[in-house]
Amino acid sequence: MSPGKGQMSPLLLPKASVPTPKGPHGPAGPPSPRMTPQGPGSKKRSRRHQRFMERRALLEQKGLLRPRRRLGTQGLPGGLSNVTPRGWKVPKLGLSVSPPSAFPDSIVGRCSGTSVGNTVTGVQPCLPRPNKYVAVDCEMVGTGPRGRQSELARCSIVSYDGDVIYDKYVLPLLPVVDFRTRWSGITKRHMESAIPFRAAQEEILKILKDKIVVGHAIHNDFQALKYFHPKERTRDTSRIPLLNQRAGLPPGANASLKSLARHLLQKKIQVGCKGHSSVEDARTAMELYRLVEVPWEAELAHSQPPRPPSPTDPITDSHQYMDDQYWPQDLMVGTL
Repeated sequence: MSPGKGQMSPLLLPKASVPTPKGPHGPAGPPSPRMTPQGPGSKKRSRRHQRFMERRALLEQKGLLRPRRRLGTQGLPGGLSNVTPRGWKVPKLGLSVSPPSAFPDSIVGRCSGTSVGNTVTGVQPCLPRPNKYVAVDCEMVGTGPRGRQSELARCSIVSYDGDVIYDKYVLPLLPVVDFRTRWSGITKRHMESAIPFRAAQEEILKILKDKIVVGHAIHNDFQALKYFHPKERTRDTSRIPLLNQRAGLPPGANASLKSLARHLLQKKIQVGCKGHSSVEDARTAMELYRLVEVPWEAELAHSQPPRPPSPTDPITDSHQYMDDQYWPQDLMVGTL
């Protein structure tokens, strides 16, 4: 309707121009999907993720959870990320190093690869932590007709560092006919403090569970324990061609623990007529294993299919246990 007499016509003003934001390469396009407002479901997920990160930070602060490694910060433990041991060539990609051990040589020994002289090539994912390794040695006595049946009379288990984890005398199921003291070091007096076989077996198998077990001719020890350990978690130092090669022996030779210790460790064991020490033998087997740990594990990694992580392995990351239903109330106070 046109304006009547005495009425003013509305003044038409030009539309205000809104400046168009420009990017580094011209006018900006439509808003990014990340900047698009989300619905209430995304806010709920965001709050849940925030709780998750706060709880993870709290666990890391209390030392109950290993801090995450950020991208671009992988390297050797203990502040040695930019230091490569002398004589070792390590590729930049695919290198992952496990937590530091008590021994300096474990900084390199935790990573597997192919050894060529003093150079490691083809580095594989990290080896298990040292606390996943144990070495075992058993001493047997003779039972049954003429003492020809071997039964467990002592068992010793040591850690990766050689510390004694277990060392007890064991009472065989059958009466002892031959103590074999010259080799076993067992006498009748030791049986006075021995524990029953079934009790010892239960204690020992708890220690060996989910461990990588090292030993020399270890099938004899497992037979005395009436136990079968998974092959992929067994390291028998009597079946390592690398040790025979270093000792100057034929690759297929069945070298004794005493012979390998003399050639490679420059130490004498099993001397005298008082018998063997199962603690000394277990420590020696672990020392021999550590000599060739890196190249041997690399060889096994190429010959064996990858094993899925054990559900009981502490390195398995279980994020679902950070949910509210699993979170202790005393830790939730003051964190949310």
